[in-house]
Amino acid sequence: MPAPTASEETASEGNPSQVPEAPTRESRGADARALTQVLFKEFSRLEPGTPEHARVRTALIEANLPLVRYAAARFRSRNEPMEDVIQVGTIGLINAIDRFDPDRGVQFPTFAMPTVVGEIKRYFRDNVRTVHVPRRLHELWVQVNGATEDLTVLHGRSPTTAEIAERLKIGEDEVLACIEAGRSYHATSLEAAQEGDGLPGLLDRIGYEDPALAGVEHRDLVRHLLVQLPEREQRILLLRYYSNLTQSQISAELGVSQMHVSRLLSRSFARLRSANRIDA
Repeated sequence: MPAPTASEETASEGNPSQVPEAPTRESRGADARALTQVLFKEFSRLEPGTPEHARVRTALIEANLPLVRYAAARFRSRNEPMEDVIQVGTIGLINAIDRFDPDRGVQFPTFAMPTVVGEIKRYFRDNVRTVHVPRRLHELWVQVNGATEDLTVLHGRSPTTAEIAERLKIGEDEVLACIEAGRSYHATSLEAAQEGDGLPGLLDRIGYEDPALAGVEHRDLVRHLLVQLPEREQRILLLRYYSNLTQSQISAELGVSQMHVSRLLSRSFARLRSANRIDA
């Protein structure tokens, strides 16, 4: 019998049946579930607060982090950093680990998933939205978002409002309202430049400088100082500088001489300057 050639030996060595296969997602999931069961048996008999209890608890968290990543992926369209969503979901995972009872006959992923998802939803509800959205509109927005993803995959393009409305059996106005509600997750700065048009931010286009703004502090200071004067001197100042009356008109209004009005004005100015610490 002739000896095998070099090419035949290479083919034999490269036989796929002799190369170990990479673990599939299903096998990794099964391994994680088996490890979780073993860890929970040990976890349940350990005393809380002991180093061994903390070690097993940490191992349970690490073994089930893929569950958190899977749940967080459902929220990838929210434009929130995925690291933050995973961190929030991990808090839900830890709560589920602390409350799980393996003797009830429920698989841990089945028990933990609602807690993880609920923690993430609570995070978006309480910390992300900048505008409060009615609960019904929020729930409908989730359906619109899911239908948009499905139709995008189906047609290879972004669906129209009519297509989304037909898919969900709702009106187009409701679809538009949901899309508008989805924007409440992020507020855009008024100073941000507008995309595409190259124009400056909205604040630069609609804002203006109020010329009366510079006098706000001065008016507030004058109001504070005026209350320190006698009532007659307050009235003279108001007639002179707020009603724009001349000294002769003020003298006729009060029934005193113009010279007396002038002296009262000078005395009021002296009091105001002495009381104004900024000028001092």
